[in-house]
Amino acid sequence: MPGTNLTREEAQARAKLLTVDSYEVELDLSGAQEGGTYRSVTTVRFDSAETGAESFIDLVAPAVHEVTLNGDALDPDEVFKDSRIALPGLLAGRNVLRVVADAAYTNTGEGLHRFVDPVDQQAYLYTQFEVPDARRVFASFEQPDLKATFQFTVTAPSGWTVISNSPTPEPKDDVWRFEPTPRISTYITALIVGPYHSVHSVYEADGQTVPLGIYCRPSLAEFLDSDAIFEVTRQGFSWFQEKFDYAYPFKKYDQLFVPEFNAGAMENAGAVTIRDQYVFRSKVTDAAYEVRAETILHELAHMWFGDLVTMEWWNDLWLNESFATYTSIACQAYAPGSRWPHSWTTFANSMKTWAYRQDQLPSTHPIMAEIRDLDDVLVNFDGITYAKGASVLKQLVAYVGMDAFFAGVQAYFKQHAYGNTRLSDLLGALEETSGRDLKAWSKSWLETAGINILRPEIETDSDGVITSFAIRQEAPALPAGAKGEPTLRPHRIAVGLYDLDEASGKLLRDDEDGRIELDVDGELTAVPQLVGRRRPAVILLNDDDLSYSKVRLDDASLAFVTEHLGDFEASLPRALCWASAWDMTRDAELATRDYLSLVLSGIGKESDIGVVQSLQRQVKLAIDLYADPTAREALLTRWTDATLAHLRAAEAGSDHQLAWARAFAATARTPEQLDLLDALLEGTQTVEGLAVDTELRWSFVQRLAAVGRFDEDQIAGEYERDKTAAGERHAATARAARPTPEAKAEAWASVIESDKLPNAVQEAVIGGFVQTDQRELLEPYTDKYFAVVKDLWDARSHEIAQQIAIGFYPAIQVSQDTLAKTDAWLASAEPNAALRRLVSESRSGIERALRAQAADAAAE
Repeated sequence: MPGTNLTREEAQARAKLLTVDSYEVELDLSGAQEGGTYRSVTTVRFDSAETGAESFIDLVAPAVHEVTLNGDALDPDEVFKDSRIALPGLLAGRNVLRVVADAAYTNTGEGLHRFVDPVDQQAYLYTQFEVPDARRVFASFEQPDLKATFQFTVTAPSGWTVISNSPTPEPKDDVWRFEPTPRISTYITALIVGPYHSVHSVYEADGQTVPLGIYCRPSLAEFLDSDAIFEVTRQGFSWFQEKFDYAYPFKKYDQLFVPEFNAGAMENAGAVTIRDQYVFRSKVTDAAYEVRAETILHELAHMWFGDLVTMEWWNDLWLNESFATYTSIACQAYAPGSRWPHSWTTFANSMKTWAYRQDQLPSTHPIMAEIRDLDDVLVNFDGITYAKGASVLKQLVAYVGMDAFFAGVQAYFKQHAYGNTRLSDLLGALEETSGRDLKAWSKSWLETAGINILRPEIETDSDGVITSFAIRQEAPALPAGAKGEPTLRPHRIAVGLYDLDEASGKLLRDDEDGRIELDVDGELTAVPQLVGRRRPAVILLNDDDLSYSKVRLDDASLAFVTEHLGDFEASLPRALCWASAWDMTRDAELATRDYLSLVLSGIGKESDIGVVQSLQRQVKLAIDLYADPTAREALLTRWTDATLAHLRAAEAGSDHQLAWARAFAATARTPEQLDLLDALLEGTQTVEGLAVDTELRWSFVQRLAAVGRFDEDQIAGEYERDKTAAGERHAATARAARPTPEAKAEAWASVIESDKLPNAVQEAVIGGFVQTDQRELLEPYTDKYFAVVKDLWDARSHEIAQQIAIGFYPAIQVSQDTLAKTDAWLASAEPNAALRRLVSESRSGIERALRAQAADAAAE
């Protein structure tokens, strides 16, 4: 019984048999304001390579009324089973299929999502189809290599707007008839429907004009900074078209900020959907604007890499996402006029740490993963697919050269436009332009799992002159349960030499001879260029972050960096050293208490706000999970006192001030500190320059609720001040955070015993439920979790089930008992591969925390 799954073998067989020409999709959404179901009529024209062959088309729908194949009516009760409609007796050559069904609106962010805005009580719809959810809206051959044209006709309520991949037509009698799209895959088709607010502009260059649109709900319109969004978009258009040497391939480019979106954004061709939390209602730091800009550029890059040229099957999902990630950050770094030329610092600080974490889980896998079916791909949108892949692409660019890389990309787009490809197609193009043989590189980097560690081995004479320098590469054992063997890989890295400048007090790298770039291969690589030179204060391997590896400092460099980490003039080497320290803490090589001391000694000098906010999150996580439990409260007190001191010392109105206010709110614990939160909420105390705006208020409220100082009436009162969708989510978090058995039972029941919560509200409830200060209160839910998780996984949609499986796992119950209960469940429950993977990943977090706690206790 396939259920809603589809195997690679089935997809390959279907692609061999069928060529799809076109879809005509008619949707009657006139009842969208009321919800329920809607009429979906699909006409598909496709060719079969054989006479009499059988195949199937995909559909997830409550009811199918008509199935007509080549003029013959088929009985829906006979042919519609397990999310498939059987297609018997195909004709050689052209076939025409017509399917009439009732499709359902969803509240899970999959298929056609329906949301009612509490501000205006209007419904807002949008589609989300990746990976396999176009079939929830219309009958489709749901695999990326069966491209076709799509012509949508939509009936919508009067006064609403309908946006799709093609330019928006003028409606006639509330019917919107779109012109056919170019040949694209099902998963990047889109419809966005509702009384959305919009702003319009154009991108113009060299005789090219592309209409641009930005959409959001009217209740967010006052916060929509469309000029800034258009500016980033135009920079992306200019930079990508120059680098790709291929004009933007669609007729217009709309960006739609939509509610309750599960991901960051989705690259629907010409109609990108973006989570509307990126329309900032309150003050945020520049790091948030940088992340939003990267998201905008990531989706724009997909218009070429993913939409114009699309992977044949989901095993090349990594290339799709990695390319978009690499090029979006490169655009921020190198595009003229970019606000974020330091974007590689952010990449090292956030993306790389995500990749390193993912690559040390038992589920680690080669970048080019084996994707056997849809269940595999649904849990593969991970740190390997996005972040490790992008890291390795960055190294590939260093290996072949940026000019050769983009020359290969240009040839690739021209050769495969509107088609489907495999990795070998891109590597072949890069081999042509670079002259490099990439087969061995691909085998070692893309077909193996795990991380290497690079360590310097240095000898000096009595005068401090280097007499020997080598780089040792290690391939640690893969995590228990991971497939594959440890692998030594070729690395293109830079070695940076830093000294303290007495005049400025900054750690500087000499422009002329402070950097050496070389290839590292095998277990030991000699670096003769450094022999005979005076040893500098700090020697940093993988400077400029060209490769993907863990890096360790030699003892002398580590000692110096411990005292001077905040003194690096450039942000990237600081970020690399911070990342190394965090990695050592997670690996139980650096005690949590020592990591806290290191952060406190250097964070005050850290100018990069994104790095500051990461350090704040990492310190809190380390104390909560990696500290010796007997020392935890003392470390929390030390950290909380520091957050308040930094809040008071920060420049008025600065990003740093806001970041420290949030960090303080996340950990305030003494009566005096909690009184301050109360007073800041009430306005009876102020911090000069700190605006306690809507979002910051909710941060304070949620902390006060979690410690029992805000009750249901007070939370309800706060919601009355902010009766919006965001306010509803924040209130749900605050209610679930309250430290009473009744509040926890209520939150648990709302998620587990009912499926009525929308995806975003469920996520908010789970976020409030799990509080690290409430371990004893939450301890009984460990057994409850294991009692229900498998049944819920089988009963709920993928996105909803994944939230529950990850969010309710007892990750804060760091004990051998939690490991034992997890192991017993894994042995007896017989979960499918996707659920087993998620629970095993969470289990490894407990193991890691136990090792780190032991290391912290030993450092006492």
